Amino acid sequence: MLPEIKIIKTENPKAKPTDESTLGFGKTFSDHMFMIEYDEGQGWHDARIVPYGPIPLYPAAPVLHYAQEIFEGLKAYRRTDGNGIQLFRPEENAKRMNNSAERMCMPTLDVDYQVAAMKALVKVEEEWVPHRPGTSLYLRPTMIATGNELGVHPSKHYLYYIICAPSGAYYKNGMAPVRIRIEDRYVRAVRGGIGACKTGGNYAASLKAGAEAAKDGFDQVLWLDGRENRYVQEVGAMNMMFVIDGKLMTAPIEDCILPGITRKSIMQLAADKGMIVEERPIDIAEIFEAYEKGTLTEAFGTGTAAVISPVGEMCYKDRSMKLSGGKIGPVAQAMYDTLVGIQTGAVEDPYNWTTPV
Repeated sequence: MLPEIKIIKTENPKAKPTDESTLGFGKTFSDHMFMIEYDEGQGWHDARIVPYGPIPLYPAAPVLHYAQEIFEGLKAYRRTDGNGIQLFRPEENAKRMNNSAERMCMPTLDVDYQVAAMKALVKVEEEWVPHRPGTSLYLRPTMIATGNELGVHPSKHYLYYIICAPSGAYYKNGMAPVRIRIEDRYVRAVRGGIGACKTGGNYAASLKAGAEAAKDGFDQVLWLDGRENRYVQEVGAMNMMFVIDGKLMTAPIEDCILPGITRKSIMQLAADKGMIVEERPIDIAEIFEAYEKGTLTEAFGTGTAAVISPVGEMCYKDRSMKLSGGKIGPVAQAMYDTLVGIQTGAVEDPYNWTTPV
């Protein structure tokens, strides 16, 4: 039986942001965090909500040496009708957290308990949920290997915690189309690896290419497969979708691409709106061929942080594709309006995707 959650509130609450138009993403954190610990032979214990602050770790903690670490990302939204706060598909994040845990040799935590912890923390931090349209309270569940022992083997001690950040647009220019470099040198994930896990190592592997791309004026990198360097995978912070000949296309998950929850939701919405949705390997040559024929009309990323991120330009070696006249395309706009509408309660939720707090 999992432990009851104890609540210890801060005696020194922080000043909350007064200008919600400048929130950005992940720069300010709320007053409290959820924590629960795991020890081999004892299981999960000592669940509590406590003031946000540093986490003590031994210098030999396995997370620092062997990268046993996973995390998730989801949001809490104020309903536009004023009827409370709701989470978007939190059980999907909890399931994916457990999938990552299994791949990284870490303990799983009951899905319903994870959701209960999220709800309990958001209730405590209710005043931190911003009001301005386009804003939300971002939740970051995380699990790390703790303890005080070196050796290349799974740890016997873990800490699961959740922190919250009031957030606005992920990109500083909001919904303005982004520029993407299609990476032809570095690779992020390979078949049989950990590309489908939400673990820090996947993001660390993307930093070099991302930094080089940023110097050249690009916002993100689109990864190709690690074997043939020709099949589209995903962008560093998003899954990738293309509208070709009226069809919505995206790469298959397999074990190289993160199974995005926004991705899954968009595919469902598109199919229900009558679009043909194809989930299959996409050769970068096919993308350029469709562009030259005029059948590639849109490209956009999907993810929790940005929701929908339209692509205005994609560059590959010495070739460039400019899309949608530098504006968000009609499919991306429709998907964004519907999904954000469901998340905020402005649009009916026929899928039961939202969870009241």
